[in-house]
Amino acid sequence: MDIKQLIYLCNLERERHFGRAAEASFVSQPTLSMRLKNLEKELGLNLINRGNNFEGFTAEGLRVLSWAREIVAVYEGLKLEVESLKQGMSGTLRIGVMPQCSVSLARLIKAVSQAHPGLDYRVSEVSADQLIEALSSHSVDVGIGFFEFSTLNELRFQLVSLDDGGVDVVYHPDHFPELDNVGLMTAEQAAALPLCLSEPSRYFRRYLDNFFRQAGLELHPRLESTSIFQLMQGVFVGIGCALVPSGHLIDEMHPALKRCPLDITPMTRHAALVVAEPGRATALAQHFFTAAGLWLTQQQPLAPPSTIK
Repeated sequence: MDIKQLIYLCNLERERHFGRAAEASFVSQPTLSMRLKNLEKELGLNLINRGNNFEGFTAEGLRVLSWAREIVAVYEGLKLEVESLKQGMSGTLRIGVMPQCSVSLARLIKAVSQAHPGLDYRVSEVSADQLIEALSSHSVDVGIGFFEFSTLNELRFQLVSLDDGGVDVVYHPDHFPELDNVGLMTAEQAAALPLCLSEPSRYFRRYLDNFFRQAGLELHPRLESTSIFQLMQGVFVGIGCALVPSGHLIDEMHPALKRCPLDITPMTRHAALVVAEPGRATALAQHFFTAAGLWLTQQQPLAPPSTIK
């Protein structure tokens, strides 16, 4: 057994197709198939359900695959660590982020880049459960999202809390001029609006749905999307208003839009930037964590919601 066979196995899981997995592995399809068959022979197990095409993994294959993912993630982390030792503080940092978190990741990266200009970044959007798993298996170096602190303490992650500035209602004044006179929007007022919202599977959306449900109200999304870009376009043309965490958007990118705060109870989970415990975090992750934490603590409290100019 060697690391390449495990990489091929992980690529097959991701691509769900032998040909595409071979392309992702930079080998021919016969080579990939042969190496995976050799792995099965060495382990004495059938890992893959084969027909005319890839038909998934056997029960034994899924167990082996879970180990392969972790081993490959640690291997990739080791390569990054070695590269940083050879070249100094440079390399690619892998960041997993939950959608609609209460910080602008781009601004955070820009601030850290002032201290560590040699860092590059690969950002993946993941769900809450996926983020904990990715951090635990070292498939991402840094996580940004909403967490239960008891879980983080149990897993011994380092964390920097992110300020919870609440939720803003973002709107275009040409389409919703009546909102200009609203100082603090009530749940009843928000529930009466047509809305542009993230999909119901997202943690932030579940938080919103639970709050309004407990208040005996129901949200009316006119547009749902996993794409923040699509939601903001919907707000701009007047399809509806958006509910977003304060601090998530870069205000200057949306000069035509305005926002007002929503009267809503805080989330039960806490927004945080997270890395593995000292000694387990890679050098790149630890330096990013330190620089990011310094920048976050230096930020002034969020100004009262107003025009996004």
